[in-house]
Amino acid sequence: MVKINKAALIRAAARARKRAVAPYSKFLVGAALLTRRGEIVTGANVESASYGLTCCAERVALFKALTEGKKDVVAVAVVTRVEGGALPCGACRQLLAEYAPDAQVFVADSRALKRVREFSISGLLPSAFVKLS
Repeated sequence: MVKINKAALIRAAARARKRAVAPYSKFLVGAALLTRRGEIVTGANVESASYGLTCCAERVALFKALTEGKKDVVAVAVVTRVEGGALPCGACRQLLAEYAPDAQVFVADSRALKRVREFSISGLLPSAFVKLS
């Protein structure tokens, strides 16, 4: 098991945030996922004029990791400019519950990267729908 360097993961998410494509809301979000092998995969939110096509940073990073064969996510960091950091939305929580159920989640405000809040996936989405019967 890889040792989770929370500060490094938060910094990676903060760097990813700078690559967000948010021409409408100007709400820049960066995410960084850590795999069991110590690999960091990043993503940033991407907006569309057709709002439903917009994709959150967490999902961008998760989809990137999954399509690169990295299915062993142990931690997720999310950074945006919101006091206390913004939590993943419901869609991101659902996908994290399916593909990274044991991951730790770290959130931080881009203006205060050393103040990190921590959560578990099950704490963010208890009783998640993850299996078809």
